[in-house]
Amino acid sequence: MPRSIESETFAADHVCHSNFQGSALKIEAVGATRIFQRSIVKRGLKYAHYYGDGDSKGFISVKDTYGKDSVTKYECIGHVQKRVGARLRKLKSKNKNMSGKGKLTDSFIDQLQYYYGIAVRSNVGNLSGLQQNVIAALFHFSSSVEKPMQGQCPIGKDSWCYYQRALSCGKKPNERYKGLSNEVLNTIKPTYLELCTKELLTKCPHGKTQNSNECLKGVIWQRVPEEVFVCLKTLKSGALDAVIQFNDGYKGCVEIFKKLNITPSYFTLKAYKHLDINRINDAERHSTSNVKQRRKILRATRKKNQCFRE
Repeated sequence: MPRSIESETFAADHVCHSNFQGSALKIEAVGATRIFQRSIVKRGLKYAHYYGDGDSKGFISVKDTYGKDSVTKYECIGHVQKRVGARLRKLKSKNKNMSGKGKLTDSFIDQLQYYYGIAVRSNVGNLSGLQQNVIAALFHFSSSVEKPMQGQCPIGKDSWCYYQRALSCGKKPNERYKGLSNEVLNTIKPTYLELCTKELLTKCPHGKTQNSNECLKGVIWQRVPEEVFVCLKTLKSGALDAVIQFNDGYKGCVEIFKKLNITPSYFTLKAYKHLDINRINDAERHSTSNVKQRRKILRATRKKNQCFRE
């Protein structure tokens, strides 16, 4: 396909001002190191905690920035929660006899992963309660009418356990699950308990995630698609524009116009205001319980269809 005169001129005049030399795998670690090392000079502060997604390369490069082991690593609870599903699906793929009704189904894995996350979020700052709750979740979903095992679940009307909620209200619990056989439970237990160790859970009581970072990345990729190569100038412009909208919405663009001595017209201001209102309304709608439940159903359907195709 012939290249345009504009692209050929750009290629001839372009000088790539690279600020990193090395393999792509090292970019994240080098970037994290630079951010931590300049924190005192530029920000007048020290970073005490590092929130990671399980990949330790970035943390290893910064943990001794202000002295030996001066930075503590915390796990993103969203990634820890996903790890539960990933480990159990890997176990299921290795053991063909684990598939089928009444065994390690995708629905069971999704429910267990979901309540693992609830256990972490409902025990912020309480390590002993956190460990007890995540272990209780396994036995909760493995129980049945003939073999009830909800004794370790949190009690009270606000408990995530339907069995304990019913007991606290003086009602007879209606068993929802058919339970797992002892053979299947004993096969699952070692893998699941690896994700309930104090060593891992001590990095989770903060109850925080990397979702805000992922949201910002999503806004950036809307402007500069991740799969399309662009020059550094375009990438910087897209990232700066994304930060403005992420923090201030479209009204942040109005301030940029003012700095450039550009006066936005009436319809421009009206359109920007309309876009900001719609964005806030969409965010509020997506946070409602009905929409969250709908997303769970669609996610489960996609996983079921994917497993069927595989």
